Amino acid sequence: MSEAPEWIPPPPPETQKEKFARKIKENPFVPIGLFATVGALVYGLVSFKRGNMRTSQNMMRLRVAAQGGTVVALVVGIGLAAANPTKKTTKATEVSKK
Repeated sequence: MSEAPEWIPPPPPETQKEKFARKIKENPFVPIGLFATVGALVYGLVSFKRGNMRTSQNMMRLRVAAQGGTVVALVVGIGLAAANPTKKTTKATEVSKK
């Protein structure tokens, strides 16, 4: 008689922190673009409040460029993920390999 395969419980759901870390590892340029965009925006607003219009205008242009770079990084990351459908290791497959 053949034995029934051992039952493996489903993996626990991924926490928000684990998902965030996984997404950063998959496409690290998106968070970099996010921080560049926010930094240019904040510095531009501070310059505007101080009355330095030239710096404020340059920072707003830099913000638009950073946003464009972030969108490009996002699209490239999605394209690479779609073009390279590798099997991802989950907690359940790690447990089943043991």
